[in-house]
Amino acid sequence: MSQFINKNFLRFQFTGPLRSVNAKKNIISLFIFNGFNFLFNLLIVRLTLDYLGKTEYGIWLTLSSILTWFNYLDFGLGNGLRNKLAEALAHNDLHSAKIYVSTTYAIFSSIILSVIVIFAIIYKFIDWLEIFKAPSYLENSLNTLILLSVIFFLIQFVLRLLTVIINADQKTALNGFFSFSINLLTVILIYTLLKIASPSILLLGTGSTFIPVIVFVLASFIFFNKKYKSISPSFKSIRFSNLKDLLGLGTQFFIIQVAGLILFATDNMIITQLFGPADVTVYNIAYKYFNYIPIVFFVILTPMWSAYTEAYVKDDIDWIKNAINKILKVWLLLSIIVIIMIFGANWIYDLWLDSKIKVPLLLTVLMGLFAIVYNWNNVFAYFLNGVGKIRLSLYYSIFAGVLNIPLSILLAKNLNMGISGVIAATLLCLIVSSILIPIQYNKVINKKDFGIWGK
Repeated sequence: MSQFINKNFLRFQFTGPLRSVNAKKNIISLFIFNGFNFLFNLLIVRLTLDYLGKTEYGIWLTLSSILTWFNYLDFGLGNGLRNKLAEALAHNDLHSAKIYVSTTYAIFSSIILSVIVIFAIIYKFIDWLEIFKAPSYLENSLNTLILLSVIFFLIQFVLRLLTVIINADQKTALNGFFSFSINLLTVILIYTLLKIASPSILLLGTGSTFIPVIVFVLASFIFFNKKYKSISPSFKSIRFSNLKDLLGLGTQFFIIQVAGLILFATDNMIITQLFGPADVTVYNIAYKYFNYIPIVFFVILTPMWSAYTEAYVKDDIDWIKNAINKILKVWLLLSIIVIIMIFGANWIYDLWLDSKIKVPLLLTVLMGLFAIVYNWNNVFAYFLNGVGKIRLSLYYSIFAGVLNIPLSILLAKNLNMGISGVIAATLLCLIVSSILIPIQYNKVINKKDFGIWGK
């Protein structure tokens, strides 16, 4: 194993094409930041569980997962901007880059302002206690928390466009620093609440959603006055005529994102409705335990998206093939680590949470397999996303999105698999795409992507 690692992963000299140098520097920096983020996330889970208890923590997890649904309010414009901006920067076309950035910010802001106004009007008429299966004593706190956390999350949603620009510029390590800052401040917040305040989902939730707003306001002010001043958003650079360029690819990304929302972000709500919020906590312990593997892989893949865009625009196919082969070796190593994690899971759970939560073995095994298959799909999906060949993914994502919820209910409730059935359904939905997208990658890279394979 040590020879395998030395041969394939430690030869990381900063040589070769500029995109390779940038990718290597970003990967190393992201590993450092995500090492800290890994520790912070462990602390956040333990501290939050100690502060809120199993049931209220499950409610907060469910609400947090619902907040992530707002990530899909951009109608795919975020990914559309990323590809178009990467192309403009590859050609050093700062004029077009500024137009794309300004137009996207204008559209985002308009959408988010409208959503905030609508939500502020209708949220009072929704029975949040029933939705979250929460105890009646939380009614006032839950209503206030939902209003404030949604507003703060929507504001940061606009501010996070900065991360799209950074990704397009192949400086993804900066986003790792933002996550590091947010997680550090969140740990400090929860630890302080644990020491000085009685359990309050309102205090924890409001503080947790407000911290990213502070971080991204400061970051936007700094970057748009210095590094990205030449492409900073401005009213005079808004061109709604360019909306077609952003939405052409962006609309397809949006549909894929919505399907991904159904596939990956509805689990907590399904479990809440079928079994109650306490089981959400159990499910998320297993999820967070294995989720560090996709996070590590994400560190490597994130710089590659825009690098693939640039390489494909410049027809540097050999570079792309070489990059994919290296990433496949990383996938294999991480898959071996997942198998080891499955065997050591119960010991880690007990050490991590002081034996407070018991996770079913079946859930552990299925969550580990999910991490392996999910990573495998992303090896090729990041390339296909970067070069805009996403029509096949669009069609399959619709199929998977429609299938996921009824399949989850069937396996979890009707076939008595319990909460393990929810991740089993998601895993089954991923299997077909894990076969299709490697085939599409080979067709695209070998210039044989006729018909649906090349759209």
